Amino acid sequence: MVVTARVATAQIDVQDWSVWYGAVPALRAVNLDIRPREILGIIGPAQSGKTSFLQSLNRMTELVPAFRCAGRITLDGKDLYRDFDSQDVRYRIGMVFALPLPLPLSIRENVTYGPRLRGERTRTRLEELTERSLRAASLWEEAKDRLDRPAMTLSGGQQQRLCIARTLAMEPEIVLFDEPCSGLDPISTAKVEDTMVQLKSRYTIVLVTNNTKQAARVSDRVAFFLMGELVELDRTDVIFTAPRDPRTNDYVTGRVG
Repeated sequence: MVVTARVATAQIDVQDWSVWYGAVPALRAVNLDIRPREILGIIGPAQSGKTSFLQSLNRMTELVPAFRCAGRITLDGKDLYRDFDSQDVRYRIGMVFALPLPLPLSIRENVTYGPRLRGERTRTRLEELTERSLRAASLWEEAKDRLDRPAMTLSGGQQQRLCIARTLAMEPEIVLFDEPCSGLDPISTAKVEDTMVQLKSRYTIVLVTNNTKQAARVSDRVAFFLMGELVELDRTDVIFTAPRDPRTNDYVTGRVG
């Protein structure tokens, strides 16, 4: 395995992290750091452990039957699985899924649903969260005049940006993206990518993608996973122009996939 040196400012530190579902291994002794305000791209073929790794970061793996783990993940120096309540972890580490899944509510209600569940009732605060989250998701100008219309009236790309806004309304510190553009057209994909790059100034972002070109466009660093192993982690330009492991080179050049 080839990795870059750790830094003291790492927001998340993953140490010898392994995951099994029953007797089936999904991740094998993964070690890496995730730095504040970076986009870390995660690439690799199917069944490489990308999604298991992503879901480990906000403890969604615990929802899978027969999940077992070993090793340690820390958030700001505290053990993610021992020192935090799982609900608190998911408040701090939000996730945007592959397919946009707006709630059968209005655009406004989609954004405020999470804060309301958490107990926020102040109207001005909810209005502030709605505008701020939609602006951050690059959707405010397109939606501001129809906030009370059903979310399902939005296009697919707009629905995905609404899901990003809904995640941001919970005021997380870290946002996980699991193939957020897999069902989108190129124009919508470009808007979501632009949104991720803009969000980097305020959030730490981890992006799982099967689109190596997308990883090259938006990521600061890229990690290549293969069969549950972290093969290589480095700056994006290094991974795509001068990877040190031949398996990484075979994948990014399209020889295997």
